[in-house]
Amino acid sequence: MEKTPSYFVTKETPNRISAMSRDTKLIVVVRDPVTRAISDYTQTLSKTPDLPSFQELAFRNQSLGIVDTSWNAIRIGLYALHLENWLRYFPLAQIHFVSGERLITDPAGELARVQDFLGLKRIVTDKHFYFNRTKGFPCLKKPESSSSPRCLGKSKGRTHVQIDRDAIEQLRDFYRPYNVKFYEMVGYDFKWE
Repeated sequence: MEKTPSYFVTKETPNRISAMSRDTKLIVVVRDPVTRAISDYTQTLSKTPDLPSFQELAFRNQSLGIVDTSWNAIRIGLYALHLENWLRYFPLAQIHFVSGERLITDPAGELARVQDFLGLKRIVTDKHFYFNRTKGFPCLKKPESSSSPRCLGKSKGRTHVQIDRDAIEQLRDFYRPYNVKFYEMVGYDFKWE
């Protein structure tokens, strides 16, 4: 097993993984691309306080609504484009998409779908989670072999920076056709509005 957020969006990765094993099952966590971009910016801003504003990075020309797809935080959310690359090497049946939103609101249900996809017995259930009010996310309850529960690290669960409503709407308009295409490709509507 291996994981990294950059695998799904790195052009060379599907070919490399396919060369290692064509039978690999792939799990990709996706979330609303606008929320994801804001989250990415918030995390980067915490490490680089002198970063330009979100709007400066997200738009080549905001008054014309021209989005800067060269900015990684924007480019990552173009899921349909990334999936097209993966489908050259793997059939869709070997790729499972986890809803980042449902992972927060119903972690046991989302992990049940992952366990089914992997052909595993459903072992992880609701009883394994509790909601951490400080983080705003569900966490795993303390395993018997550990002295503390498992939760997101310090860099996760922070409040996002406030972004201008118009910028958010412009990004929603930008992503909409890509999202619709992604929903059609995977056969599921994630309802990112």
